[in-house]
Amino acid sequence: MPPTLASVVRNTSLHLTVLAGADHLERPVRWVHTSELDDPTPFLEGGELLLTTGIKLGKAAGQLQAYVHRLADAGVVGLGLGVGLSHTEVPQALVEAAAQRGLPLLRVPEATPFIAISKTVSAALAAEQYEAVTTSFEAQEELTRAALGKDGTTAVVRRLAARLGGWAALYDGSGALSAVAPDWAARRAGRLAAEVDRLRRRPAPSSAALQGRAPGIDTADEDYVVVQSLGADRRPRGFLAVGTEDRITPTERYVLNAAVALLTLTLERSRELRQAEERMGAALLGMVLAGEVGTARQVAAGLFGGLPEGTVRVLVAGASTGAGPEAAEALSELGDRAEQAGGRVGERLLVSREDGPHGPRLTVLAVDNGAAHRACLGAVEEHEGLALGVSAPTGLEEAGTAFAQAERALAVALRGGRRSVDHEEVGAGSLLPLLGEEAVTAFAEGLLRPLREHDRTARGDLVASLRAWLSRHGQWDAAAADLGVHRHTLRYRMRRVEELLGRSLDDTDVRMELWLALRAGEE
Repeated sequence: MPPTLASVVRNTSLHLTVLAGADHLERPVRWVHTSELDDPTPFLEGGELLLTTGIKLGKAAGQLQAYVHRLADAGVVGLGLGVGLSHTEVPQALVEAAAQRGLPLLRVPEATPFIAISKTVSAALAAEQYEAVTTSFEAQEELTRAALGKDGTTAVVRRLAARLGGWAALYDGSGALSAVAPDWAARRAGRLAAEVDRLRRRPAPSSAALQGRAPGIDTADEDYVVVQSLGADRRPRGFLAVGTEDRITPTERYVLNAAVALLTLTLERSRELRQAEERMGAALLGMVLAGEVGTARQVAAGLFGGLPEGTVRVLVAGASTGAGPEAAEALSELGDRAEQAGGRVGERLLVSREDGPHGPRLTVLAVDNGAAHRACLGAVEEHEGLALGVSAPTGLEEAGTAFAQAERALAVALRGGRRSVDHEEVGAGSLLPLLGEEAVTAFAEGLLRPLREHDRTARGDLVASLRAWLSRHGQWDAAAADLGVHRHTLRYRMRRVEELLGRSLDDTDVRMELWLALRAGEE
């Protein structure tokens, strides 16, 4: 702790007397400055104990009051007046002005040289700096040992909380709480989710300070909270939050910075390991999709901890055209969240990230309705421009078929502007969502153009008649009844349709193309 006015006054060798501001002696003294100027404020930074003999102060109450106001406004923490030269005693007007502004006023006897006070404060400041450096080295060694031991990140969080005399919490890249100390702080750390999520969307490293009754903190908890993102390549890999009763001191800041550096290194080291695991997982996924499940099981058992078992799904995520360069990063984050969700509950999954002919793709093989499956569905809703195709539930042996299902579902999602589509929707629904492309629309317009031009210039609604006839599967009486015309009239119109199109309605392929063209036009 820096020296305070109280600690300076308690030094009996200085023989200082407090004449005003006795309630404010706990203010820290950052320096001692001597000045005989009427206005020394241009040469002050704040936090000084100012010493003067008062040669140019004058004796008028107004002058003394103005002098005190200038010092107080400049952040001076105390004023010491040396008696015996310009003033035999401290002017009462000066005492009253200092009391009015709450500025501690000290009487410095003639026998006490100003240099003695300066040396006292300088020695205390040097001792503070030495203590800060020593404490920082000790803390860094302690935190380093913790990081290298078992459960390194958890141990660092625990040691950091003890060093700060408060609490500390570590969050993973998705913002989920992964470690907290002491245990009672879990509730408090959990309420910082919104602040952590805000930092998750900013490049790392970044930080935020929340002072007393801050958002996310109970009104009864007036902690000083600092939240810091962890990461070395602008992408947050995790987040550290600490809470203390008072604003952290410079020494505590050194300790916090040491913890941030160690946790960042640990997370980056873990990232390299994860990247190796990702490559292994992608290779295993490729084997499973190729039908080599038995070989993949043998490899995974020794190096990967096994494969997902039971009922699984394949999920394929991609970005819409024009989504921008951030699409690849968003897809990678989606994969991270799936892995983190599965890891928290011990769930096996396989993930592959690759750039294909249609842009970046993410493929996930996960337990049906498991934590990773649900995390993918939730994450894709948060990213504009991403879409997800989900296969039907299946076993590992049919994963290749499931992958094709997921790709078809993704194609439907991208064409329809939807965030996610299940294969069941594609299989149970209509083919029309697949006909939304411009080429198909152009085909439909070209095929039906002769009929539409006829309807604009001649009698008889050929397009409506064709639609009714096709919907009734060529049943003349039923279609004519729907139109409210005689069946002979409908027969005449269908012959006219054949003449204009140059095609026979007896051809099943022609009927199919016309029906799809009519429905595509409706879309």
